[in-house]
Amino acid sequence: MTSPVGKFGGYRKMFSFGFTCLTYHATVRFCKQVYPWKEDPLGKTSGQMIGAARSARQNIVEASSRAGTSTETELKLLDVAKASLEELAGYYEAYLIDNEEEVWSEHDQRHQEIAAMDLDVFDGGEDAAHRYSKYMLAMNARFATWLKNNDPIIAANAILIVLRRAERLLGGQIGKVVESFGESGGFKERLRAFRMQAKEQEKVNEPPPPECPACGKPMRLRKAKTGPNVGKPFWGCTGYPACKAIKESQDLGLGTRDLG
Repeated sequence: MTSPVGKFGGYRKMFSFGFTCLTYHATVRFCKQVYPWKEDPLGKTSGQMIGAARSARQNIVEASSRAGTSTETELKLLDVAKASLEELAGYYEAYLIDNEEEVWSEHDQRHQEIAAMDLDVFDGGEDAAHRYSKYMLAMNARFATWLKNNDPIIAANAILIVLRRAERLLGGQIGKVVESFGESGGFKERLRAFRMQAKEQEKVNEPPPPECPACGKPMRLRKAKTGPNVGKPFWGCTGYPACKAIKESQDLGLGTRDLG
């Protein structure tokens, strides 16, 4: 029988997670570079930016783990991740404006160059945590010229571009989850189907009813309502009342008799 628990995990294979990880790691470095303790003594700006980036990353992880048993929870967590990225984008846009710099246009050559950069496919497999850390280090190095640029204006714009890509991918992922739910339902529907399959399997595994010793028709299990055997099971002919033969349950050891 098909398990009622749907597919879950596998978040490391998703590009939405990969670009979100790039955003998180770049944000940590950006905040260390741009907001030293003396300029951000309470840590509010860097704390909120890193917190938003971390929230996006971790909510994708949690959404993936809950995907098998709660589509509603999965969608809520993915939506929180997307909202966290939107919050983080606001911080970067504000930083650029505060420094009298523009957010790069989509037609800017630098924007187009970063937007054209892709991630490699991560195929999962054994020792996934180790292998993904190695993979992410390689992807961080690929984007390092932009995301780790010593010019914070360039870095902020580059992170915004990668961040927006992660956000769009998350939006598409949310749409696919909704579409899948509309087509096949969620955990409750799978659980209901699983129970029905279990009941059907029980019927298949049940031995066939015996044949009536008098007429050969299949018999039906009943319970005696009167007499000394009241409440006890017996086989009655499905041809009743034309055929009144019964066969008492074998566990009673009473054999066959005819009521006619």
